[in-house]
Amino acid sequence: MRIALEKDDRSQRRLYLGVFYFCTIVMAAITFYAIYASLGEYQQTGKVVIGEILVDTEFPLPGLAKLVTYLMIVSVMAWYCVVKLGGEKVSNINKTLKAVLQLIVLVIAIVALYEFIYNFIVWNSLITADAIRGILAFDDIKVEYPNPDTPWNLVFATKMSFAAFLISAHGFYTMSKPEKKSE
Repeated sequence: MRIALEKDDRSQRRLYLGVFYFCTIVMAAITFYAIYASLGEYQQTGKVVIGEILVDTEFPLPGLAKLVTYLMIVSVMAWYCVVKLGGEKVSNINKTLKAVLQLIVLVIAIVALYEFIYNFIVWNSLITADAIRGILAFDDIKVEYPNPDTPWNLVFATKMSFAAFLISAHGFYTMSKPEKKSE
């Protein structure tokens, strides 16, 4: 029975490692593509809208998911795999350090939640304002905040702040779980 459990644990670990490596490769490929395409856009126009390349690129066919959607999904999945692979190691750290890390992750979760709500509300407001004028360009809406020289695409900002919230909230939950007592 114990050998079967160990084999199952190894299989589960291999699955999480495989998914983690796949997600990491996808994240790296999307990031390198975005950097390459953004540099090309900057050389042509002298401006870059953060995340616009990822929102404008549909993969594998036009009309399917956007690269920003894939980036959001694989970011959260990679985090989940990391927690499944090494989450129990958090219980072995010093309680003071653990408390500090919990507070940091809680602050990150609060900021990410705020940013998600803020971006979503601004995006919704701008969609409504455009719709009243007869314009339906949901993916092209950008906000010139925090720096007018480098605006952010609101689809990108909303999806990535949502992913950051999910990751940090899960990290806080994982670190805050009561420790299991061994029997």
